Amino acid sequence: MKIKAADSCRFDILSLGEVMLRLDPGEGRVRTARRFDVWEGGGEYNVARGLRRCFGMRAGLVSAFARNEVGRLLEDLLLTGGVDIEFVKWIDFDGVGRACRNGLNFTERGFGVRAALGTSDRGHTAASQLKPGDIDWEHIFGDLGVRWFHTGGIFAALSATTPGVIAEALQAAKKHGTITSYDLNFRSSLWSAFGGKENCQKVNRSLAPFVDVMIGNEEDFTACLGLHVEGLDDQMKELPIEGYKKMISQAIAEFPNFQAIATTLRTVKSATINDWGSLCWADGELYQATYREDLEIFDRVGGGDSFASGLIYGLLTTGDPQKAVDYGAAHGALAMTTQGDTTMASVEEVEALMAGDSARVKR
Repeated sequence: MKIKAADSCRFDILSLGEVMLRLDPGEGRVRTARRFDVWEGGGEYNVARGLRRCFGMRAGLVSAFARNEVGRLLEDLLLTGGVDIEFVKWIDFDGVGRACRNGLNFTERGFGVRAALGTSDRGHTAASQLKPGDIDWEHIFGDLGVRWFHTGGIFAALSATTPGVIAEALQAAKKHGTITSYDLNFRSSLWSAFGGKENCQKVNRSLAPFVDVMIGNEEDFTACLGLHVEGLDDQMKELPIEGYKKMISQAIAEFPNFQAIATTLRTVKSATINDWGSLCWADGELYQATYREDLEIFDRVGGGDSFASGLIYGLLTTGDPQKAVDYGAAHGALAMTTQGDTTMASVEEVEALMAGDSARVKR
């Protein structure tokens, strides 16, 4: 994987995606809440923020906000996270939200037998109305320089125009030697009003040829890319690694441009107890992170995004797929021990967990 030198680029990582305001009822439920904690979150953004706050990388975001007080709150949260927002477009607000608005996401953490639950309120958002031609990708990738570009299937599902924005960005990134990654992140609720799985596969398959590192779980690869490995579902219950090997082999056969494929392994025993691991295919080999059984979960939202940021950090700094998948799995595990979509871990904590550190009190 030929990654551009850091001194030749302004950004180590640039993400394209929507950021929503997360309203969190804490230990309670949205339906009975009287107060909410406020966070920011978005599948693509979370990756850039993790690389900035945990790993110290130079990170930027391409998105759009409505110019109102909610947008300014999002701006304040992003500035706290340290992600550069020079390429966030501000769209005039009409006072009501008929033309554009900022998205909201009401999210419960879940507990025990009660699953985590998200209720999005994101129609007509400013980011969903981005269209080809709105962003000067030539300036970003050609003049400023970006080492790694990340986007994904959530942004692709927001409207009829967002896939075109992604295609434009991916092609410009490839032209200027930037490594590209894409998290399939299938969300049935987003695609249901946008052509369902048929259009989901059409869109994602049209973008996949421009992707260097493809990220997703088994549902993502089947729902978004239409990959169907005979007997996969049955094998996944008993032989998950063999099942994933078959899936990866089919993905490489259809998209030989993939330089790496990464996936999380998750068995949900309850909302607060999961088995957790990850795999990365690269250079014709399959690399597996430490598999953690009975991992205790405080807030599972954003665990996959934190896996992606750890993986990217490992590939950017070491070029070693084994270290990269270990960084990803450890960072994802730590991110799920704290509140909110985004990480609160440090690189020292991630590396300590990779080395087998215990949870004994540290003083």
